[in-house]
Amino acid sequence: MNAFVREQILDPSLVRMREAFDRQRAAFGTDMSPSRAVRIDRLDRLLAMTQRIAPAIERAVSADFGHRPAQVTRLADVMMVQAAIKHARRRLGAWMKARRAPTALAFRPGFGRIVPQPVGVVGVVSPWNYPYQLAMGPAIAAIGAGNRVMIKPSELTPRLAELMREAVAEHFAPEELTVVTGGAELGTAFVALPFDHLLFTGSTAVGRQVAMAAAANLTPVTLELGGKSPAILGADADLERAASRLVMGKLFNAGQTCIAPDYVAVPRGAVGPFVEAMRRAVAKQYPRLAGNPDYTSIVSDRHFARLQALLADARQRGARVVPLHAEGMGGGGGSGTRMLAPALVLEPSEDMSIMQEEIFGPLLPVLAYDTLDEAISYINRHDRPLALYWFGGAGADRDKVLAGTLSGGVTLNDCMWHFGQEELPFGGIGASGMGAYHGAFGFRTFSKEKPVFHQSKLSGTALLRPPYGRTFERMSRLLKLIT
Repeated sequence: MNAFVREQILDPSLVRMREAFDRQRAAFGTDMSPSRAVRIDRLDRLLAMTQRIAPAIERAVSADFGHRPAQVTRLADVMMVQAAIKHARRRLGAWMKARRAPTALAFRPGFGRIVPQPVGVVGVVSPWNYPYQLAMGPAIAAIGAGNRVMIKPSELTPRLAELMREAVAEHFAPEELTVVTGGAELGTAFVALPFDHLLFTGSTAVGRQVAMAAAANLTPVTLELGGKSPAILGADADLERAASRLVMGKLFNAGQTCIAPDYVAVPRGAVGPFVEAMRRAVAKQYPRLAGNPDYTSIVSDRHFARLQALLADARQRGARVVPLHAEGMGGGGGSGTRMLAPALVLEPSEDMSIMQEEIFGPLLPVLAYDTLDEAISYINRHDRPLALYWFGGAGADRDKVLAGTLSGGVTLNDCMWHFGQEELPFGGIGASGMGAYHGAFGFRTFSKEKPVFHQSKLSGTALLRPPYGRTFERMSRLLKLIT
């Protein structure tokens, strides 16, 4: 009896999860190429479900966080899912079409086609920071591609996870789409299932474990991880505009965003003016912190304590911590609210924890640089980031940054908005992830693009069959000339 079977006997939730997987695998075997109408129906039901439970999503996420503005959830979770579904519906017919491939002269009049086909059962492991969007976004792509989907949401947002589980069960047959809930043990068993594709969104450390578990089944993985996404202010950057947009990108969801700017590189002579511009931008967007309904809580006591430890370590190692609000570091609410006031960390060094870990909070280190090459070199000495942001003119410096750095995605003169583009792929590189989804790129991620060669009745390849002799030698010489 193997370890997985023994664990199943001890934990009925694992038995139910495996049964759900087996049901989906069997259902896929009976319809391996769902029609466009079937896929559109599933997307329509997902859209109707999202619209119906949208207010409940806002309430559940806020309760899970301690407090999160309904507007943040509406924009980042609900509206983005609705937009992705509508985009997929409009373009699904074109995505599903087989396309002709060029055929070498020697093999004509035969021809080749590429036929997109569903891969089977797709597993989605979603995180807590945008718990609805990062569960349903990949599911939209997988459903559009014709697959069956299982979702394992984060245990850190249990109310939202249970809401999703119940709503999906009402709108979908379990062999179409299902949500399984549970803690870390169930998550470990989930990624060990022999999925036909597995998408994980979360930390780089856990992503490595997921990749190793999937490798045992040769399951292809898409890893959407994180890391330290830099922002660079060019010498000609408009400080007021850049500060306003950095504050939006950094403090949206209190910085608990995988593509939030994690540090900002600023020309040395502009650090002082930049600090003041950031203070003005914070004061404008968040006139008060204590009791402000627009400011988000840190999701858990453990994450709140981790952020406080990052600040303490930075201070101890010589950094200057600059509060970005008149209420200071004590602002943001009373004890128990887990609201952490925003701050800049000046003069950070590489040995500080805040420069080694992804921050995932409203703290922004500021690196002073003397030359743009120095800033680029710093970025390239570290892991490839999930996102990169450049603030400045459309000139040689911008092009140097784009050509001289590697990152998952880029937004110029703003933060995060490349994520919202369904016509652009979203994905990391290196330590920030592998693979991509969104729009047509997600459809392809969850499809097998099957090559099909149509042989003609009259084919010159017949002259290459044995027994080999002079005909073969002549044909091989001809092939060298025309290929």
